[in-house]
Amino acid sequence: MKIKQIRKGKWLFKDLLMEADEQESMIEKYINIGDMFVVENEKGIVAECIVVKISKGVYELKNIAVKKEFRKMGYGKILVNHAFNLYKDLETMYVGTGDSPCTVEFYKKCGFNEFHRVKGFFTENYDHKIYECGKLLKDMVYFKKNKIVD
Repeated sequence: MKIKQIRKGKWLFKDLLMEADEQESMIEKYINIGDMFVVENEKGIVAECIVVKISKGVYELKNIAVKKEFRKMGYGKILVNHAFNLYKDLETMYVGTGDSPCTVEFYKKCGFNEFHRVKGFFTENYDHKIYECGKLLKDMVYFKKNKIVD
């Protein structure tokens, strides 16, 4: 397994990104300003993410997706940890996600804590209803993880 940064041709990875963010116009907002990383194993690309620098020391994980057949095998957590440890100036990382038991638990296991909600984000910003784990997504839940500095 190896992690690679993708600098050119990010749109070639759109299909997997859209599993985590179903609306192409939303991905367009961050794909070209973010750093893209992919996890590759003997079967090819199995996971990817995009991280955007918001301000000095503050980053946001904008998209993270793992191919269905490779979920719950640790690839998502590997990407989160890679991104969190890569940036030398990182003090805080944020991630926004739907209020779904699938994703909420994942981010908690990765050490993130809920700190903010944007009511109606998905119903107001997406052109279709989005369901995850059988639940209609309405609110954006923001999580935060701080780097502990000794």
